[in-house]
Order: sequence, then C-alpha cells, then structure tokens
Amino acid sequence: MRLSRSPTMQTLVVFCVVFALQSVIRFISPALMVNLFALAPPVAVRPWTLPLSVYAHANLGHLLSNAVALLFAGLLIERVTTRFRFHAYFLTVGIVAGMAQIWVGGLFSVNTPAVLGASGAVFGLFGYLIAGNPVTDAVLGRLHLSHRAQIAVVFVLAMLATLMTASPGVALIAHFTGFAVGLVAGRLHILRAETQATSNDRAVQ
Repeated sequence: MRLSRSPTMQTLVVFCVVFALQSVIRFISPALMVNLFALAPPVAVRPWTLPLSVYAHANLGHLLSNAVALLFAGLLIERVTTRFRFHAYFLTVGIVAGMAQIWVGGLFSVNTPAVLGASGAVFGLFGYLIAGNPVTDAVLGRLHLSHRAQIAVVFVLAMLATLMTASPGVALIAHFTGFAVGLVAGRLHILRAETQATSNDRAVQ
C-alpha cells in the first residue's frame, strides 16, 4: 500500500506504460512514434507532446538511467511534500526544461533535435534536493549572500551539474534548466507541505 501511494513509484509506472506504448508504435512506424511522443518545434502543431515527452524515452538504457536517478531523489523529496505537488512539480519542470532545449537549441541550429526523456525533470528533483535541505539552509543563512551572489551560485552549480553529464546526444540545455529551476524551487521550499502541519498545530493549541 505504501509503494502504491508513492508519487515516485507512480511516476515509474507511467514511465513503463508510456515506454510500452512507444515500443508498440515504434514497431509499426518509428516516424509515428516520434511524432506522437517527441517534443519538437513548432510545439503548437503537436501540443500533446509537451507532457508526453517528459515521460517518454529513446530506449531502454535511457529509461533505466532516469528511473534509477528518479528513485534516488524522488523517494527523499516525496517525504516532505504531497503527491499532487510532486507530480505537478515534476511535470512542470520537465516541460520547462524541454521547451528550453528546443528554444535555445533553435537559436543556434536550424535543425533542432526532438526531445525525449525525464532527465530535465529529474535534474529538477536533484536541484531541489541540494538547495532545499536543512544543511543548505544553515550554510547559506550564515553566509548572508546578496541576490546577485545567489544567482551566481545557482548558475555555477547548474553549469557544473550539466558538464558532469555532457556526452553526445544528451540534452544539456534541458539538464541545465531543470537543475537551475530545482535550485531556485528548493530555496523557496515550494514543495514543502506546511499547510496541514500548521493546521494540526493550531488545533492542538
């Protein structure tokens, strides 16, 4: 029962279902699979690819790597948030990262590659995990960094995380965007489920 209520495990199930659908459609027509699941400009022509591309993957290895990373970060983050917030955050960051990839990529290349995969959203989870934990709160609280310095730290950390995953065919802009969004979201603690706890505290008082 606990696993069935876990938003991380629910997301993994979605990964597997979408990948199964991709595999069937790819067997029929590889081009059709790309058209149905891959995010590519112009987005307005195939708007359904905005959410689907977040959960779709290019191959089994791609799926497994994102699944392992999701388990590591997701199981930790889901302890401090609600299922709705987790899913909304994951999908939103994934879409933003994918859009950044095709938009920025389009500025430097005429033929922008299609985007598939949850890596941008997963990087958003890792960014949140790094920036939103009590240790980071304590350290940054003592440093008293200015807003410009905080922006610089976000940029540097996102760049380092991106370079660590650099390899041919990797959506580096999506990784950078997802991680940067995660860092900002973590500092704002947007996933923290405080409402229910606050209500309970007031009821006790």
